[in-house]
Amino acid sequence: MRILLTNDDGILAPGLLAMYRQLCELGEVMVAAPDSVQSAAGHGITINAPLLARKVHVHKEFWGWSIAGRPADCVKLGVYELIEHKPDLVVSGINDGANVSINVLYSGTVAAAAEGALLGFPAVAVSLQWGQELDFDRAARIARSLIERAVAGPLMPGHLININIPNLSAGPPLGVRVVPQSVQRMDDSYERREAPDGSVQYFLQGWFKEPHAHLDADLSALMDRYVTVTPLHFDLTAREQLGELERLDWGPGYGEGEDRPE
Repeated sequence: MRILLTNDDGILAPGLLAMYRQLCELGEVMVAAPDSVQSAAGHGITINAPLLARKVHVHKEFWGWSIAGRPADCVKLGVYELIEHKPDLVVSGINDGANVSINVLYSGTVAAAAEGALLGFPAVAVSLQWGQELDFDRAARIARSLIERAVAGPLMPGHLININIPNLSAGPPLGVRVVPQSVQRMDDSYERREAPDGSVQYFLQGWFKEPHAHLDADLSALMDRYVTVTPLHFDLTAREQLGELERLDWGPGYGEGEDRPE
């Protein structure tokens, strides 16, 4: 099996190295990752500037492509230009910090895996919840076990699953739960600081005020120290509103005062 590995924490991140070591047990691993931290980059891609790529020897263990771009760029460029063979699987992670609830929308880690799924490959995003001690090696062993089961089971081309591993400082996870994505909103605020030049700086801060507001979802299960597995897809259509909107009189479809089209 050929695996394309990427992340949003940068090609030198310890989570990428830990995941690389474990994925090598499953097949040939090819790496294309950002040259710098791209946390919360979302699914942005580079369209008005060149993508700079160079091959680097990482931690004296593997060669990989370091790309001055976003996580989705790395997957797209890797698949189309940089790696010799198309992958059988795309894996993104391990991210330093969980990607659950609405954070999935901002996550570069999830976006990189989603790009792999959009290109028609099975894809997995892996994240580790923050804690006093980030044991990426242990998290990678957990993730590899789940990935191996998913690939042997229902994970098909174009499918995307999001795996989150709880803080391991308190001990092993209590189990694995397959749960939907929570829609719990973060309680955001900004810290205001004055810079020496007189300008004002704002630093975003946010947290989940009520992490158990949506039971039986990823955020709540992760806080209860379960590994969470969530299938994701790209169809953003609010289907329950289609009928209601179809019943509205939308008019002729051109502005008032404009000539009727021929």
